[in-house]
Amino acid sequence: MIQELKTAVLIPCFNEEKSISKVIKDFRNNLPGAYIYVYDNNSTDKTADIAKKQGATVKFEKVRGKGNVVKRMFSDIEADIYIIVDGDSTYDATVSGYMVKLLIEKNLDMVVGIRKSTDKEAYRNGHVLGNKVLTWSVSKIFNSEFTDMLTGFRVMSKRFVKTFPLTSSGFEIETELTIHATEIGASFEEVETKYKSREQDSYSKLNTWSDGLKISLLIFSLFKDHRPLLFFSIFSSIFFLLSILLATPIIMTWIDTGLVPRLPSAVLSLGLMIFSFFSLLSGIILDGISRHRKESKRLKYLEYKPVITN
Repeated sequence: MIQELKTAVLIPCFNEEKSISKVIKDFRNNLPGAYIYVYDNNSTDKTADIAKKQGATVKFEKVRGKGNVVKRMFSDIEADIYIIVDGDSTYDATVSGYMVKLLIEKNLDMVVGIRKSTDKEAYRNGHVLGNKVLTWSVSKIFNSEFTDMLTGFRVMSKRFVKTFPLTSSGFEIETELTIHATEIGASFEEVETKYKSREQDSYSKLNTWSDGLKISLLIFSLFKDHRPLLFFSIFSSIFFLLSILLATPIIMTWIDTGLVPRLPSAVLSLGLMIFSFFSLLSGIILDGISRHRKESKRLKYLEYKPVITN
């Protein structure tokens, strides 16, 4: 069955001349029938030349950012099964065959490679903590069951890839993949995979703080877009409580004396109550729009056939 389905290995790259050859060889050995595509993201080294020599199909995306590369790959490539993996040789290709087999046998939309490493240099404590915090945040906000949201190793079905409305341009792509899978109810499983150190003289393009901030801002934005009623209800509650706190002593004074001595505070309290009302109203209206958008995404997803048609 694996041989009958077109499998595409998608490798986004930026200055990975030290490792790209090994990545291509490893995936060719473990998935001999797969088509291997390397997308060069304006590299200044010999990444593209080395990939061509190894027999991979090399394409280019000039706009910098992993999200932009993935957007191009998902648009260009037609296949039944998609494997996306980083070009830094940190992921274990030997498990890729099992992941593809699992996707087919269980008719899944995604199989996620969960990173397991005993090498502190490969998976630094700061990255581990950041991943846990962000994954926990997404699980609570979006009811996600993913345990490694930021992994760069995934096997996906065509109907998932072709209905993914990618908007991010950088390393936030993994977060979007996770939230989209949760939103449309895509079926998935997770598989533990070894996570290794980068090749010697190779360096990571991930900036812990700046990329972590971008991912956090993306989660905040997606929270607003995908759970607007909850999002605006929080602000509505805050405005309501502040309004009550300001109004209480004013009302008590008015009851005792019939006077309103702190007029500015009374106006501010009234303004906060109005903000509270309109925040809640905005959440209700946007929630209806969000539900319609989710239904549209789900219907678009159902237009595509699963990997195995019963």
